[in-house]
Amino acid sequence: MTEFEFPKDFLWGGATAANQCEGAYDVDGKGLSVQDVTPRGGLAAPGATSPLITALPTRDNLKLEGIDFYHHYKEDIALFAEMGFKTFRMSIAWSRIFPKGDESEPNEAGLAFYDRVFDELAKYGIEPLVTLSHYETPLHLARHYNGWANRKLITHYEHYVRTVFQRYKDKVTYWLTFNEINSVLHAPFMSGGIVTDPAQLSKQDLYQAVHHELVASALATKIGHEINPEFKIGCMVLAMPAYAMTANPLDQLAVREFKNQNYLFSDIHARGKYPRYIQRYFKDNGIEIQFTQEDEAILKHTVDFISFSYYMSVAAAHDPELYQSGQGNILGGIENPYLEKSEWGWAIDPIGLRLVLNDLYDRYQLPLFIVENGLGARDVLVDGPKGPTVMDDYRIDYLQQHLLQVGQALKDGVDVLGYTTWGPIDLVSASTAQLSKRYGFIYVDRNDDGTGSLARYKKKSFNWYKAVIASNGRSLFEQSIQ
Repeated sequence: MTEFEFPKDFLWGGATAANQCEGAYDVDGKGLSVQDVTPRGGLAAPGATSPLITALPTRDNLKLEGIDFYHHYKEDIALFAEMGFKTFRMSIAWSRIFPKGDESEPNEAGLAFYDRVFDELAKYGIEPLVTLSHYETPLHLARHYNGWANRKLITHYEHYVRTVFQRYKDKVTYWLTFNEINSVLHAPFMSGGIVTDPAQLSKQDLYQAVHHELVASALATKIGHEINPEFKIGCMVLAMPAYAMTANPLDQLAVREFKNQNYLFSDIHARGKYPRYIQRYFKDNGIEIQFTQEDEAILKHTVDFISFSYYMSVAAAHDPELYQSGQGNILGGIENPYLEKSEWGWAIDPIGLRLVLNDLYDRYQLPLFIVENGLGARDVLVDGPKGPTVMDDYRIDYLQQHLLQVGQALKDGVDVLGYTTWGPIDLVSASTAQLSKRYGFIYVDRNDDGTGSLARYKKKSFNWYKAVIASNGRSLFEQSIQ
């Protein structure tokens, strides 16, 4: 690698989730997912007696239509190819394959849809990176089993992953088991399909659900390697570095506790066993995991790489009440006075990405994959010389500064497989269910009130990212925003 170039096989691309872009929520036999009854965003977790548990989808839920990738996938993939994508991260909607989640036979129409998508990607030489479960637990599994709080979900997930691994074993190489698996601690309904009111959800039940997911993830890794030894299977965690507010040792301890809460998930995926530090936490909180000998054997099937999302960092303190609370992607933390913020209050910290890369690689010595990173903003469509566009220099600057830090991490010796920006095309926000919170290089004409033509328009960042990929990162060092 020269000073101005990323590794020659670096996987450049973008990332989406089925529930945020596909739409077609009731087309071709698809069942409902937890997302279909949360029109205000996935963080609006229901309680045990909430009407959301028995609710039907309502038309004010933008996720029901999304950006209609289900019917526009050829057009969208052609635009990704025009940018030069080497990979495209997407998810399979579990309820499109098994509408209720616990059937014995899959829905052939759902399987056939993803065959068409993978074939279209192959036409352009784009490598699919597929998330098996991206905040899309079938609603039936939430209502009737209480989601991952119930051990039976391991069996239903196993049946699902065997089905898709076998079906697409010659079309997909890179897989992720769960999206941001550590987020279940903070968003149990969205992340784990757990319908118990969060205020009533005991730590015992929450960490038992965590255990079920971790066993299921390791089981998927085992099954995948058996079906096709060439599969590359990774875990996916929400990465959020934390800085101590002061040099007070108690604040330093608060940072360690925050980090360990998230390291728990990657430690088990990468090392195949529970770390020592969690044992004290379990003891102090009266948690006794129902843990079988079979579970212990399954957990030893570790991942091939670690992937993560990175949007922001947080600050931590022993007494957080003394400081201004921050906002963020599920985890808020304390507001860092040294950092600028996005329109949604998320701290902008490019150097934090370099820190995450070095910390994870030093800890595990496994290849890393940045599978989400981007800036949500209120874009304004304007007339350009070639038609409607968005002059999103702010997005270009954000991504450029983060990618420069990825380059620094590569110089540090970190093994980075690739980088997929979150939302290469505008899609519905997971946390707020808005479309006005836009991330893409491609503008989609759809508004928060559901109006719009769904037409696609290239933003200024489209050609910027195209140049980054074409130069394999050299343009990051050579060009400034025009």
